[in-house]
Amino acid sequence: MNYLSDEEFITLFQLYGNPASMSNDTGLSIRGIQARRNSLEGRYGIHLLTIQIKDRVDPAPQRLDLGILNGTVLVFSDAHFFPGLRSTAYDGLIWAIKEFDDLKAVVANGDVFDGAGGISRHPRIGWSKAPSVIEELKACELAMGEIEDEAKNVNKSIKLIWPMGNHDARFETFLAANAPHYEHVKGFSLKDHFPAWQPCWSVWMNEQTVVKHRWKGGNFAVYNNTLHAGTNFVTGHLHSMKVIPHTNFNGTTYGVDTGTLADPLGPQFRDYTEEAPLNWRSGFAVLTFHKGRLLYPELVSVYDKDHIEFRGKVIKV
Repeated sequence: MNYLSDEEFITLFQLYGNPASMSNDTGLSIRGIQARRNSLEGRYGIHLLTIQIKDRVDPAPQRLDLGILNGTVLVFSDAHFFPGLRSTAYDGLIWAIKEFDDLKAVVANGDVFDGAGGISRHPRIGWSKAPSVIEELKACELAMGEIEDEAKNVNKSIKLIWPMGNHDARFETFLAANAPHYEHVKGFSLKDHFPAWQPCWSVWMNEQTVVKHRWKGGNFAVYNNTLHAGTNFVTGHLHSMKVIPHTNFNGTTYGVDTGTLADPLGPQFRDYTEEAPLNWRSGFAVLTFHKGRLLYPELVSVYDKDHIEFRGKVIKV
């Protein structure tokens, strides 16, 4: 234990939170850790609080159930927030939060964080410069914080939900592969940085409508989602923004792709799409429920750099 300075020991203890966790990863004895902790507390007049993992890290629920019967839910996806950029669709989302007086929830349906800055599974393309992890994280905190503030200004009971996307998962996947000893350390999970947003894999508006980042793949994914699930199925991931109904003897369900909140021609995508034509659209979805039934899903789409279109109107944002 002598190889650790007092400052290093205090920092490590605060990271691990308790002697057992610190012992497991450092090889130091629990008795020795406790003895030095007591010595430092007395010497510096500090208190090194013991924190159990269960008190500090809340595991993300696999599924959330909202039980919505009536009201509106806004669902956006694939924001890929980028430092210094503010998309038209994002401005439209801020407009929509203030527009609907029956708003029940805002769902960030995955890929809020991009993860291009050195933690992507894809290699760097040429000499392209991607933002660092901290730069991306700060951009996400700024944007999600504004959404949070606007929602709470409208109604403090509006729920903020964040189903995990495959890009979001890069944050923890890289750490798990390269710094496994820091498991359960606060800040090493993406959700630690966004405490107002409830993390999950899927969120059920009610028994008939589920929202998750992705499921089926390919050109017919949106149709296949609702066909095989037998429910209304709302996803992102493909950036294509569309609504496809499916009707059988049991009635009509809807497959919904909420598009991308980012600009499809933005720098987040420019290199790996190689300036190819993209079947992508920028916007988000408005889900309206009446007596538990999802009415025909509506889309808010970008008209030009200053306007969105919704319900047959062009709206400046």
